[in-house]
Amino acid sequence: MKDFVDFDTKNKPRPHVNSLVRLHNDFTLEDRIKAAEDAGWNGFQFPSEMLRGGDLLSDSGTTTLTVEQFAAMVTGDESYGSNWGYFQLLNTMADVFGIDLDEWEIFLFHQGRAAEHALFTQIGGEGLIVPSNNFFDTTRANAENNKIDARDLVDTRVKHDIAHPFKGNINLEKLAELLETETKNIPMVLSTITNNTGGGQPVSMENLRETKKLCDKYNIPFFLDACRFAENAWFVKTREEGYSDADISDIVREEFSYSDGFTISLKKDGLSNMGGLLAIKKTSPLMKKHPNMLENIRDHQILVEGHPTYGGLSGRDLMTLSVGLETVTRQDYLDGRIGQVHEFGRYLKELGIPVLEPFGGHAVYIDIDRFFEGTNIERKDFGGITVTALLLLKGVRLCELGAFAFGTFNPETGEEIFPEHNYIRCAIPRNKYEIQDLYYVADCVKGLYDQRHSLPKAIPVYGKDKTLRHFKARFELK
Repeated sequence: MKDFVDFDTKNKPRPHVNSLVRLHNDFTLEDRIKAAEDAGWNGFQFPSEMLRGGDLLSDSGTTTLTVEQFAAMVTGDESYGSNWGYFQLLNTMADVFGIDLDEWEIFLFHQGRAAEHALFTQIGGEGLIVPSNNFFDTTRANAENNKIDARDLVDTRVKHDIAHPFKGNINLEKLAELLETETKNIPMVLSTITNNTGGGQPVSMENLRETKKLCDKYNIPFFLDACRFAENAWFVKTREEGYSDADISDIVREEFSYSDGFTISLKKDGLSNMGGLLAIKKTSPLMKKHPNMLENIRDHQILVEGHPTYGGLSGRDLMTLSVGLETVTRQDYLDGRIGQVHEFGRYLKELGIPVLEPFGGHAVYIDIDRFFEGTNIERKDFGGITVTALLLLKGVRLCELGAFAFGTFNPETGEEIFPEHNYIRCAIPRNKYEIQDLYYVADCVKGLYDQRHSLPKAIPVYGKDKTLRHFKARFELK
């Protein structure tokens, strides 16, 4: 009988079915205009209840949980110390990451930036440099807050090559030169997988392997910012020679085998709404330079997060993470997750929207410089803010990650210093939206693109001189 169904289909089913739905509240355009004005046209401050199927501000903590995760919550142990779920999570991490718990120190935190804060507080100091493929906004802020020069070394030679499969790679030649000339000033090297700032682009296994070799040559620890480790593994399997027949779980373990430590916001590929961790190998070169580091971080964790066995998380959170980490390495899940992102990107491109290619794993990035090419809007007019602000009126929320978010203002000279990239990020929450929701977002972007020659400029009226200013700023549209 199987011969009768031995054919391919154009469309594939999702890797899941809906078990819970929530209806949107009903708001008028006038309601949204007032809310946007009250928020200073800043999407971070716009009430989420006014959005309709298109809250793509972030993929962090916005995951829709699985039935299995809800079931696991019931077994959560809310004991203050040494709760049952903590040990379940440790065992899951050992299996998923391929680490020996006797050789690693694990620190739980309520989210990834708290883990980054604990790490950079310990290794920071004037004159130190941490090279990376790319720092994300809060990671950079945590490093710079501790007087660290957060140095981006992403391989920009391939940025215009649509066919290049691993645009997130660190530039090995520049890294080698920096390690040679600044050895004593480099406490660690960091690779972000996938590279969020660079457009959600993956890092190849070869690049991780060669980065580790360079670090070992100079006895410098190699860390991962591993928020999207499973999505990065999917790209290795589908794009890198020699990995097409490998299991995702084995690729993940190889990724972590090259690290001396890692931070993770488990709100991404932990498939959870809360959680983060810092893991450090006890034999890391860091231990010789900072012999009291592990104890100091443990003290910090107790002071700010609580007992080490819950680390700012409830027992329910720990069980959610334990199941989520197992789910995220499933091939069918990753095929559906990343496939949806790529279909959204394909549709945006079909509509004529200038997007970064090839598409990454968690988001599609709109190139704002090309979006406004040929118009009177320049970078100093913050066109990305204009687009994200006006989309709020259609019940859509995206994130400007470009001229304003990653730029800085010098109050002494009155000069704006712009970043290399000028993007809007459309970050897709995991398991949350169906494709027609994303088509709607794209149609709304297209509606503004068609009017790009007449769109208003975004004028900062508060906060342009602040740190992490995109969280705080207010604008007028003129």
